Parts: sequence; structure tokens; C-alpha cells
Amino acid sequence: MVPHGPDVQSRTGGFIIWGTPPLPSLEAMPASSPRILATSYASFALVGWSMLLVPSLIRDIRDEFGQTDAGFGLLYLAASLAFATGAFLSGALAGRVGRRAILPAAVLLLAAGLVTQGLAPEWPLLIVGAALAGGGAGTVDAGVNSVVMDLSVTGRGDALSRLHLFYSLGALAAPLALGMLLSAGVDWRVPMLVTSLVALALAGPLRLVGTVPPRARTAPAEAGPGAVEADTAAVAGRPGDAARPSLRVPLAALAIAVACYVAAEAGVSSWLVAFLANEPLSTATLALSLFWIGLALGRLTAGRLGRRIAPVRYAVTSSLLGAVAIAGAVLGPPGAVQIGLFAIAGFGLGPVYPMIMAVAGTYYPHRAAAVSGLLTTAGVAGSVIYPPLMGFTSASVGLAAGMLGAAILAAVCGLAVVVAARTAGHRQAAAPIPVVPPPAA
Repeated sequence: MVPHGPDVQSRTGGFIIWGTPPLPSLEAMPASSPRILATSYASFALVGWSMLLVPSLIRDIRDEFGQTDAGFGLLYLAASLAFATGAFLSGALAGRVGRRAILPAAVLLLAAGLVTQGLAPEWPLLIVGAALAGGGAGTVDAGVNSVVMDLSVTGRGDALSRLHLFYSLGALAAPLALGMLLSAGVDWRVPMLVTSLVALALAGPLRLVGTVPPRARTAPAEAGPGAVEADTAAVAGRPGDAARPSLRVPLAALAIAVACYVAAEAGVSSWLVAFLANEPLSTATLALSLFWIGLALGRLTAGRLGRRIAPVRYAVTSSLLGAVAIAGAVLGPPGAVQIGLFAIAGFGLGPVYPMIMAVAGTYYPHRAAAVSGLLTTAGVAGSVIYPPLMGFTSASVGLAAGMLGAAILAAVCGLAVVVAARTAGHRQAAAPIPVVPPPAA
């Protein structure tokens, strides 16, 4: 007999724990859950597509406005800072006004930014539009992350990996589709305006997504042959303690991990074509496409294996694979092997972000929205700092050094996840475990 109420029995690695009722499985969620997940995936594809709009249209925009790379650097900085602000405010405001209000407002802000860019007669107004779109995208990113963290049982990484797969698909599709449209003579403003209509269409469905309530969760339920349970038993200890705000060191380590991961990914993605300057342009752009295909495939694979492999183990292994592949591509001979290694690097890096989010969902199950906002903001910090730094230092040390720096950052990401896991485990072990007799059967 399993009692109801606060003293509900759950299991973690063979140890019986007494705490709050476990979160129902996805199969036990209301009938609207498939629609909620589908809308979440669509919104992430939109965010991925939107973030690659300006980079894909940069040549036409530069010609029309007569801007330099420094001008686009200012635009990217404004968009990134706005993205970070939106991500942070998403977590900070979720408990006050609710995700049901935040998510539709965020996608409307994204649409307004796209319209502003698509109709901008002057460069400053285009920067304003980029900032508006960045703020909306960051809010959608963090808000939908927290929803899926609440829907995915006990922080398992499969649902989050599928979510971030759709971001990769949107980002992968944008350069390919926009390149064909521009080659066919379509004005660069048209994709901006059409994308804004897609964002408007998602406002209503995202209102439903926002109705998912924050849920208290316990240790992982069965999700494979003991992988997640063993990981939580060894690392998180008692899930009730893992949610305590005193666990700041693990959260800080996870924030560092996210920042390093995004810095490495953004650094490679932003400068890969320039790094392959000795290759034909078609080969260099193919390498970039293969890197993003690797990211998508990595997240797709993680979506299938996330139920069998513990998130901590998966995040560390993936980040180290990405680091080794990037270093091999930089230090190895040019040609097909080098391009293949960049594709492998994308495959390795792909699952890292969602797996870190899954780890955070395990350690902080009662604060999914706030933690998602904080980690998303940390990731944006990595994207704001490192790609420009690679450009600033390329004249003195070369882009190869910047690429090796990306490999080091990927390795530091894995190390930070290990620190978070060990610190959480030590803090849990130091806390006294109250003895609560089981209820009579």
C-alpha cells in the first residue's frame, strides 16, 4: 500500500525516501500535453530560425545600409543583451504573473522585433528591432525550457533533448532556405515579415503552454535500467534537499558549464567559415552546415538515449567528445578529415545544453522557471563574450588559437558539471537524514 499526502514513498538507487508526491509521467499528463509539447517544439524551431535570420541575410543588409562589421557587432551585442534580459526576466516574473501571460507576450515581442527589422528605413531602427526580437526570443527560450522541465519527469534529459533538437533544426534550415530565396531574387525584408506572421500564430498556443503549473518533484522514477536512479542516488541524495536555496555552489557550477558550452558552440559557429579561409567558400559553408547537422543529430540521439543514460554522465561525455573533436580539427591536416571532425564536434556538443538543464531540473525541482532563466542567461553571457573575443584577438594570435580556446571551453564545461555533481553530493551527504517510519500497509 502506498499512502497519499506528504509522506509518499519513492525510491532512489534502492534507498527509500519520504517526501512530496512524485510528478506524474508524461503518459499520465492531461490530454492537452501532446499539443503543449508540439507547441513547445515549434516555438524552439522559431527561435532557432529567428536567431539565424540576420547572419543569413547579412550581405544584403550590409549592402542596403552600407554598414561595416563593427556595425553588425553592435547589432549582435544589442540582440544578445536583450536575449539575456528576456531570459532572466522570464524566470524572475514567472512566479508573479505566470507563464500563461509571459509566453504569449514574449512571442508577440519577437514578432514586433521582426516587423521592425523588416520595415526599418534606417540602421538605428534595425538595431532596435533586433533588440526587441532578441528579448522576445530569450523569454520564449527560458519560459518553454521551464515548462518542459516541469513536464519531463524528474529531470530526465530525453524531452529536453528533443526540445533543443528543434532549435537546431530551425537554425539549420534558416541559412539553407534563405540562401535559396535570396538567390531567386527575394528581398531580404520578406523573410523577416513572414517569420513575424509565424510568431503571431504561436501566441495563442503558447498561452496553453503557459498553463502548465510548476510542480514539486522527487527523485527520478524508473527511466531505464537504473541509470538515472543511480546517478541521482550518488549525486543528488535526497531530492527535497536538492531544492534548497543553499545549494548555490552546484548552481554556480552549472551556470559556468552552460556559459562555457555556449561560448564554445557560438565561437565555432560564428568563425568556422573564416577559419577555413584556405578552403573554397562552398566547402567552408558545407562545414558549417555539417556542424549544425551534427548538433541536430546529437540532440536527436540524446532524445532516444536520455532515458537510459544519466544526465550528468551524458553531459560530461558529450562535452569531452566535442572538445577532442574541435582540437583534432584545428591541429590535424586540412581537408575532408578536418571537416568531418567539425561535424563530430557538433554531434558531441549537441546534447550538452539540454542535459545540463536536465541536471538542474533534478537538483532544483521546485524552482524550474528561475533556474532555467538563470542558466539561459549564463549561456547568453558566453555567446556575448567569446565570439567577439575571437575576432578581437584574431589579428594577434589567429583564429586557430580561438578555435582551440573553444575546445578548452568545452572541456571546462564537462569539468564544471562534475564539480556541480560532486558538490551537490557532498552537501547532501552532510545533511542529517530524518528517520521516518513507513506507514502501515
